[in-house]
This record gives sequence, structure tokens and C-alpha cells, in this order.
Amino acid sequence: MPTSNNRLNRIDEEYRKELSNIIDRDLKNPNITGMISVTKVKVTNDLKYAKVSVSILNSKDIKATLVGLKKSSGFIRSELAKRINLRNTPELIFELDESLEYGARIDSILKEIMPKKG
Repeated sequence: MPTSNNRLNRIDEEYRKELSNIIDRDLKNPNITGMISVTKVKVTNDLKYAKVSVSILNSKDIKATLVGLKKSSGFIRSELAKRINLRNTPELIFELDESLEYGARIDSILKEIMPKKG
């Protein structure tokens, strides 16, 4: 069923874009601090759940920000329903994506061990 897989990928990407906009512009939760990037969205085949991977940079408290996102998921979900016209809007499951942080850590380690040129 390659066509349904393509459809799911398009839905994932559309949700990722809209969630980024909602979190960036519309969310007014004081517990959510720092720069939040939605790195990946994976919707289940039945469109009931969406696993949302977020990367959080420069946050005062990453755990509090993640909890804030989870508490705001109802609002975020209703905004998503207004913007994307599908029969049902999935329940959002937020999880921390540490790949950007991991990459930055590796980058700084490489800079330390690489000999200086010049």
C-alpha cells in the first residue's frame, strides 16, 4: 500500500509545519520557554495518535517546557483541527528529541580535538 504510506507522510509533514506555527505564534504558556522546534511528527495508521518530537534549545527548564506542552496539547490540538481539515484530529503525544543537542555536543568535542589550522 504505497499510496496510503505517501498520504501518511504528507499528513506527518503538514502536521509538523502547522504544529511549529502554533507553538511558535499562538501558544501563550509562561512555563514554555526557549526555542522549540518540531523535528518530526509520526501519525499512527488510524490517525488517532500523533507522536510529536520536539527539540528545545535555550530553555530555562526543559522538563517544565515539556510538561507545559503536554498540558497545552488540548489547545494545540483544537488549533490544529481548525487549520487541517481531516475527519479527526489525532491526540498529540510530545516527546523530547535530543538529536540537535547531541549533534551540538559532538560538534564542540570535534572542535576541541581537531588541530588548529594556520
